[in-house]
Amino acid sequence: MAPIDRRVRLWAWLLSRQAIASKTEPQIVAMQRRRTPSNAIANRIFGRIAPGTQASDRSIPGPAGHIAVRVYRPASGSRGPRPLVLNFHGGGFVFGDLRLSDWVCSNVAMTVGAVVVSVDYRLAPMHRFPAAVEDAYAALVWAASNAADLGAADFGGGEAGEARPPRIGVMGESAGGNLAAVLCLLARDRGGPAISHQALLYPVVDMTGSRSVRASAGSLILSLPEMLAFRRLYLGDADPRDALASPLLAADHGGLPQALIQVAEHDPLRDEGAAYAHALRAAAVPVRLSEYVGMPHGYINFPGICRAAPQALAELCAEQAAALLEPAVVADR
Repeated sequence: MAPIDRRVRLWAWLLSRQAIASKTEPQIVAMQRRRTPSNAIANRIFGRIAPGTQASDRSIPGPAGHIAVRVYRPASGSRGPRPLVLNFHGGGFVFGDLRLSDWVCSNVAMTVGAVVVSVDYRLAPMHRFPAAVEDAYAALVWAASNAADLGAADFGGGEAGEARPPRIGVMGESAGGNLAAVLCLLARDRGGPAISHQALLYPVVDMTGSRSVRASAGSLILSLPEMLAFRRLYLGDADPRDALASPLLAADHGGLPQALIQVAEHDPLRDEGAAYAHALRAAAVPVRLSEYVGMPHGYINFPGICRAAPQALAELCAEQAAALLEPAVVADR
C-alpha cells in the first residue's frame, strides 16, 4: 500500500477528537448546530467557492417542510444549454452542510459549465431513514421541473418557446454517494426525471457492513466504531438490506445511468465502491472506477490536506462533461 502523507495522518488525528461513537443523541444534535466555518483556516482546508461562480441559497418544498439548497452557476460565458447536476454532501447521514461542498460544486459549475444544486437534506438522528432519501428525490423532481428558471434548460431544440429538459447528473461523496446511487434507482423505478450520469465518491452502498467491517482495521478518518454509530443513528430499526439504504443489494441494476466511482486506498468503504462498480458492469452499465492511492476517506473534501483532491476533481469534471454536454460543446472545450 502507498504511504500516507503526514498531513493526512495529523488531520485524521484531529478529526478523531470529534468521534461520535460514545456520544448521546442529544450531544450529537448539539454538534449538528456547529456549521462548517468560512474563514482563512477553513478555506485553506476545505477550499472555497471558485472565482467566477455565482452561488445563491434557496428554499424549496420538501416532503416534510422546506429544504435548503445552494445553486451554483458560472457568472459569465455562454447562456446556452447547461446540464443540471444535483449534489449531496457527506457526513454519515448525521453531519455535513452546504458549506462543505462549496469547493467541489463551484468548480463543477465553472469547469463543466453546469448548474449545480447542492441539497441540504434532513439529518439523523432527528430524521432517520428514509427522510434523506425522500428529500433527495423531492429535490431532483423540483430541479428538473424548474430547470428553465435555474438556467439549465435548452431553448434551442423544439418549437418556439419550448424548452427541452437538460441532461441531469447526480453526485455525492460518502453518505451523499449513497443518496446519489439510490436516487438513480428511484428515478428509474418511479419514472422520474431521467438521470444521465452518476458520480459516486467513496460511496456507502452496503449498510449490512459485510465488506467495510473487514476493511476497517487501521483505517483513517472513518473507524469501525464510527461506521457502526452512523449506521445505527441513520437506520434505527430499518432493515439494512433495503435497497434504498444499500443500493448494492438492489435486485436489478439494469437501466441505471453511466457512472464514475472513486474510491480511496486507505478507506474501509473501498471494497463497497469496487463491488458496486462490478454490479453495474454486470448489468451492462458503463462504469469508470478509480482508486486514489495513499488517500483516506473524504479526500475530496480536504483539498488543502489531500494532494490527490485536485486530480480527483479534474477526473470528476471530465467524466461529467463527457456524459452531460452535447458532443459539439465537448469538442469546443
